[in-house]
Amino acid sequence: MNDETIIPLSEGENHHEILMQLEAIIFASESPVSLARLKEAFQDQFTKKQLSQFLQQLAMLQHGRSIELIETAQGYRFQVRAKYRNLITQTWPERPVRLSPTMLETLSVIAYHQPVTRADIEQIRGVTVNSQILRTLFDWNWIKESGFRELPGRPALLVTTSQFLNAFGLSSLGQLPPLQDAKEAFMALDANAPKS
Repeated sequence: MNDETIIPLSEGENHHEILMQLEAIIFASESPVSLARLKEAFQDQFTKKQLSQFLQQLAMLQHGRSIELIETAQGYRFQVRAKYRNLITQTWPERPVRLSPTMLETLSVIAYHQPVTRADIEQIRGVTVNSQILRTLFDWNWIKESGFRELPGRPALLVTTSQFLNAFGLSSLGQLPPLQDAKEAFMALDANAPKS
């Protein structure tokens, strides 16, 4: 089957079963599921383009429901719609972990100015970077080293990861809010980000 072959999207029960299988796979996964992984799950029976069409239809089936299918940098996942997040927070108050203002500022600098060194972050923020904050961001796999700056000491260059995008429900850095007030933007993203 080549990438141009398109399955007729009106094959009745078989088509519905494919959508239900996709829903089951994504729902059962603890992390977003990539198109490559879905293609593998269906034993290469469908192209990525066909799977994308199925996923669009699956997303439409969620219309009017409390959950939605979203695409992140790491793949597809289900999440509670934004209008119900306050209810979830009230029901399970221990679930969401809010980021401190210092962590939000540090993360904002990395996200908007990447690649950056620790010295760059300190210069932009005007204060010393707490090593624990960077360690936490590394532990969460939200940032990583991406080479070294050709300066004495060869400081590491820090960039965000696809896990960072996933944590905030973004599929690319292009979806970051405008830079006018990055700290405020990240606080808004953090407040609306699905927590698992």
